[in-house]
Amino acid sequence: MSLSDVSNILWRERQLLELLLFKLEEEQMILASGRTRWLAHATREVETVLAEIKRLELERAVALESASAELGLTEAPTLKRLAQLVTGPWRRIFEDHRTALLELSHEIDTLAQTNRDLLGRGHQATREALRALGDSEPDVYSAHGVAASRTVNLGLVNEAM
Repeated sequence: MSLSDVSNILWRERQLLELLLFKLEEEQMILASGRTRWLAHATREVETVLAEIKRLELERAVALESASAELGLTEAPTLKRLAQLVTGPWRRIFEDHRTALLELSHEIDTLAQTNRDLLGRGHQATREALRALGDSEPDVYSAHGVAASRTVNLGLVNEAM
């Protein structure tokens, strides 16, 4: 594979990372709205994009291995090292890819952490609501996957409240 093939793979990887960022923003909007009907679907879409990114990372590793042989290297270089080794326009192309990938990764990390925080707050709010209704312990399962037996505390809710 040539440097052009490596660059094309990096372009596709950048596009997938942008798509992942979009899907995480969708997920964040769902979490922030408190309307979680589509949360599982949004999460599944994020997982689909992540799987495609992993597949493309493998393709990139193979392409870098092949390109490194053409450059006379014994092992595949990092993207930073590759940019240092090549000359002419390739240096700028690989530097730009590296910069863009780092920026996207940082944005994704920040957004994913925000989503985890929102999800944690939603979980806490649900637990508090269950406690307010008199159900202090949600259903739990044993290590064998069997529902733990416990008494259910049913409470009445005054609809006039």
